[in-house]
Amino acid sequence: MRLFFFITSIFILFTMSSCFENNPNLNSKGQDVIETNLEYVDESIQIYQDTVYIPVYSDIYNESRSKSILLTATLSIRNTSLSDKTYINSIDYFNTNGELVESYLEQTLVLNPMQTIDYVIEKEDMTGGSGANFLVTWGAKKDTKPMFQCVMLGSAGQYGYAFTTDGI
Repeated sequence: MRLFFFITSIFILFTMSSCFENNPNLNSKGQDVIETNLEYVDESIQIYQDTVYIPVYSDIYNESRSKSILLTATLSIRNTSLSDKTYINSIDYFNTNGELVESYLEQTLVLNPMQTIDYVIEKEDMTGGSGANFLVTWGAKKDTKPMFQCVMLGSAGQYGYAFTTDGI
C-alpha cells in the first residue's frame, strides 16, 4: 500500500510539474538572464570596440527546400579575460531577410572576467528562419577577446542534429 501511495505521489508531482512552461532565459530566481547584469556604463571607458556577426540557423532544410527541421539555438557570449570586464552594448536578432526581429538590450550588459551569458531561441520560434543572425556590439578597456558562438540542436525522427557557428 505504501509503495502504491509513493508511486502515485511521484506520478502526480511529475504530471503537475510538466504543466508549467520553463523559460530557458530565466534564472532560478525567475529573472531574465540578460537583464541581471545590465547597468549604465560610460562608453568613454570602452577604448576597444567591435561588432561581431554570429550566424544562427533556427531551421535547416531536410531532403528538400519544402521540408525543414526546427532547431533550438543558444547564443553564448563568453568573456575570456581573467582580469578585465567586457561590455556588451547591443544584441540584435535579424531574420533571413535582414529585418530586425528583436533587440535584447536597453542598457549595457557587463560580463565580469570569465563570465558567460547565454540566450536561447526556442525551437518553436520561427521568426529567424534558416538565415537568421545576431549582431553584437561590444567594448572593453582593451581587447578582451570574447568568444561569440551559437549552438543549434534539433531532431527528426531518430536522428539528432547539433552544430555550432562562430562569430566573425
